[in-house]
Amino acid sequence: MEPRELAEKIASKQAPAVIDVRTGFEFRAGRIPGAINAPIWKIMLGLAALPPDKHTELVVLCELGPRAMMAKVLLGILGYRNIALLTGHMAAWRRAGLPQEK
Repeated sequence: MEPRELAEKIASKQAPAVIDVRTGFEFRAGRIPGAINAPIWKIMLGLAALPPDKHTELVVLCELGPRAMMAKVLLGILGYRNIALLTGHMAAWRRAGLPQEK
């Protein structure tokens, strides 16, 4: 999903669950509004606060892409079926000047 498309969905209150797999430090420094922080290790140990409905639309991101790709695979193994990656990830979100929470 493109950053601007996600921003529009968030603004219209029709956002998918945004799963940010960056570290807690990265997440606290600036995140997409409403994002859930779920580092890969939390997903692997079943400690991440993920949506209970496995058909929920998810958008997964990290800083540049590799961690998000691994998380997408893990989420698929856990049964989630509606998973997209944020194009360009958090770096692209910032470059586009889109809103962040801290």
